[in-house]
Amino acid sequence: MNKTVLQIIRFVVLVLFQVLVINHIRLGGYVHPHIYLIFIMLLPFNTPKWQLLVLGFILGLSIDLFTGTPGLHAGATTLMAFCRPSIIKLVSGNLKFENIQEPSLGQIDGMWMFRYVLCMVFVHHFALFFLESFSFHLIGQVLLRILLSVPVSIFLIMMILYIFKREKKKE
Repeated sequence: MNKTVLQIIRFVVLVLFQVLVINHIRLGGYVHPHIYLIFIMLLPFNTPKWQLLVLGFILGLSIDLFTGTPGLHAGATTLMAFCRPSIIKLVSGNLKFENIQEPSLGQIDGMWMFRYVLCMVFVHHFALFFLESFSFHLIGQVLLRILLSVPVSIFLIMMILYIFKREKKKE
């Protein structure tokens, strides 16, 4: 299947799953998992920075349109997309991905993927919850929401990545 078509299908499925299923699961007032971030995380390594920013903005805006949160998800997801190249460098260290086009559990070590997902989710949730409160008066509540939502989001994202992992091609 064409990679562009696969990316479009991934985008639509993740957005719909987030707004129709995940957003309606109530885990108390402080736990807000977000799995739609997988779209930005699984983009190819060689995606141009301008394209990352545009796709991050469109992804966040799509969630905003469904949830009635004008600009919150767009801002947080765009920031996450902006930080993605730096996070990849930070998490990778000396690792080089010559034969790997995009991050996936079947192609890359699970610990690398966990650190990558952790950093990406933390950046997104930090930005989202601070933008939502837009005040330092509620800093304790915001930090509690980040502390509780990040592990749940990471767990769900890693489970989805594990379920849909592709094995390395035998050469």
